[in-house]
Amino acid sequence: MTAVRLKERSELEESSTWRLEDIFENDQDWETEFKQTEELIGVGETYRGRLGESADTLLACLQWTDDLSLKIEEIYTYARMRRDEDNRRDRYQAMTDRAGMLSVKIGSALSFVAPEILSLPPAVFDEYDQDPALALYQRALREIVRQREHVLSLREEKILAETAELADTPHQVFTMANNADLKFSEIKDEQGQMVELTKGNYTQFMEKDNRQVRQDAFQTLYAAYGKQMNTWAALLNASVKKDVFYAKVRHYPSALEGSLDGDNIPLTVYDSLIETVHAFLPDLYRYLALRKKMLALEELHMYDIYVPIVPEIKQTIPFAQAKELIRQGLEPLGPEYAGILEQGFQNRWIDVYENVGKTSGAYSWGTYSAHPYVLLNHQDTLDSAFTLAHEMGHALHTWYSNRHQPYPYAGYKIFVAEVASTLNEALLSEHLMKTTADPKALAYIINHYLEQFRGTIFRQTMFAEFEKKTHERVESGESLTADALSGLYGELNAEYYGPGVVNDPEIRSEWARIPHFYSAFYVYKYATGFSAAIALANRILNKEKGAVEDYIRFLSSGSSAEPIELLRRAGVDMTTPQPVSEALKSFGSLVTRLEELLSEAL
Repeated sequence: MTAVRLKERSELEESSTWRLEDIFENDQDWETEFKQTEELIGVGETYRGRLGESADTLLACLQWTDDLSLKIEEIYTYARMRRDEDNRRDRYQAMTDRAGMLSVKIGSALSFVAPEILSLPPAVFDEYDQDPALALYQRALREIVRQREHVLSLREEKILAETAELADTPHQVFTMANNADLKFSEIKDEQGQMVELTKGNYTQFMEKDNRQVRQDAFQTLYAAYGKQMNTWAALLNASVKKDVFYAKVRHYPSALEGSLDGDNIPLTVYDSLIETVHAFLPDLYRYLALRKKMLALEELHMYDIYVPIVPEIKQTIPFAQAKELIRQGLEPLGPEYAGILEQGFQNRWIDVYENVGKTSGAYSWGTYSAHPYVLLNHQDTLDSAFTLAHEMGHALHTWYSNRHQPYPYAGYKIFVAEVASTLNEALLSEHLMKTTADPKALAYIINHYLEQFRGTIFRQTMFAEFEKKTHERVESGESLTADALSGLYGELNAEYYGPGVVNDPEIRSEWARIPHFYSAFYVYKYATGFSAAIALANRILNKEKGAVEDYIRFLSSGSSAEPIELLRRAGVDMTTPQPVSEALKSFGSLVTRLEELLSEAL
């Protein structure tokens, strides 16, 4: 039998690829800006030691930092996204590496700014705080002062800046090994045809009705990772040690608190998320019990938890249909939002399909001076349609912030980064549930929505708890060996999925393939963001007065205020457990609704 072959990049239709020429027309333009940026770095020496002279001098210095930041954003983004098209291409591997080294040089060059500002006499700082020339930068300056105790001396900051490239090594090695070097065996699909297993099509296989296909994909994937378990463990251990090191030298009590401080998020928000999710685990167990019943299984394994539990519902959703579903689902956000969404669809913001060597997964990225971009690995499934809605939520959040905020405040904080994306998913889910008349199809949609809850709140919170515990172990002097990591992950997986699911030995190794673990304490924001998104979506769908306007204002706010405050202005208070609790109550209600629907209609 002939195996289905993954396409090379050159075989894709141009219309299905993104247009990075909107950043740089060609690689030579990139080289030109690279050279100009190298030259601009030296300008900083004209400001060093002079920031207390006058507001005009400080203003010029801050404008120089913005100019450098803009340029390296363009340089690195273009190179990295070119590399992501096909990680095998040496040219873009080299350009990304050069961009990374330039970024380190820039970080070193900028390292004197914050310590020197903090060294200003109080009288001088108070004078600058009232100077109209520095009005644009007042919030940024106050943010520097807020973190005063964690900013080191000029010499120490310079040393830390120059370690950035070394510190990123575990992540870079993981990325190359995971995307460019890791190979999987072929498996038989439902037709008995030999097909190459890839990270891109793995999820598709896990949704197949044929249980043997699911089991083969599951075991084949983890067998490949299992061959290098000690390597994956060494990389993750090094990454966690890096986090602990930086937290320690910046005088944070823990790596977790150091990470939260960047968004000015109280530790109680993180801990409360885990506690609240634990309280609602019985509803997850109830959903999994329903899954086991509907699949008519004696045992529910980890490779059984993604397949749709509603029989005879076959949905193939090509990319064009996925776009149309999203247009309809996001109509409640108004015509302006719809128009910007269409710009993204029509103007090649999106890189749609998987190809050999392409970075797996999906993301939204871009530059302030161009527009957002979205990387996909579309598989013509409902899940891929939701991925498109999710990433376009990110993209439009970026578009609104970039258009309405000056550069220093255009980049929104990570804590709110997942709100816009998951709100889009919530609106799409509600649209599909309202417009689906067939009981079986409706049950299928509810099942999918429940999977969003399971994957975004329950699963990401489990990841967050894993990150918390791994960092605590390193902080207490323990080492993260392969056995230690697998043991911890297996325990958490058993707790979160409960006694009704077989804790397959392969799932103990799942930590080895999660890229987000190399950007520690990020994943909890998926869960908090989803919870906030449910609350905001309910306001919009209930047509509360000003709900859409409040939400668009939130999208347009960038980092012009603290993220907790921006959400509070939009109608959600994340300092309380209520948004997470309310979201999980909705999960429980949906489980009940699905139980009733299945008992009546099937």
